[in-house]
Amino acid sequence: MKKQRETVLILHDIRSNHNVGSIFRTADAAGINKMFLSGYTPTPLDKYGRDVLEIAKTALGAEKNVKWEKEKNIKKIIKNLKNKKFQIIAIEQAKNSVDYKKVSARGGPAYGQKKIAFIFGNEVTGIPKNILSLCDVLAEIPMRGKKESLNVSVAAGISMFRILDI
Repeated sequence: MKKQRETVLILHDIRSNHNVGSIFRTADAAGINKMFLSGYTPTPLDKYGRDVLEIAKTALGAEKNVKWEKEKNIKKIIKNLKNKKFQIIAIEQAKNSVDYKKVSARGGPAYGQKKIAFIFGNEVTGIPKNILSLCDVLAEIPMRGKKESLNVSVAAGISMFRILDI
């Protein structure tokens, strides 16, 4: 059996329990190893250890399959992942972002299997500029209609499956 690439997600300041649950479900489908929930992103368990029903409803059990960790400080997460040789890919619209279709996690014989960390940010304000400056790649999904962005859970699914070549 072929060894799977190590891939993690960072959800930073996501407001909606439903978006978090949906991303858990997509992460499970994509074989994501772990999710880091940073800032005020809600967790699948409340402070008393009970299931958060809105997350459970959209995750459909995936929140129990995908490892997760709560860490408020996203800079600490990024620093630790960089020390472990992860490539940090932010999915965000920015002046210096590239089309997500041009980003590949395939690596090659000279590079080996890249370890990948995707960052997804707040539904309205996105990922803060001071966090974007810590990333290796800023990838953007082009918008061709009148709306300027996608729902974060939809963007997560599109970008993960394309970049990971699933």
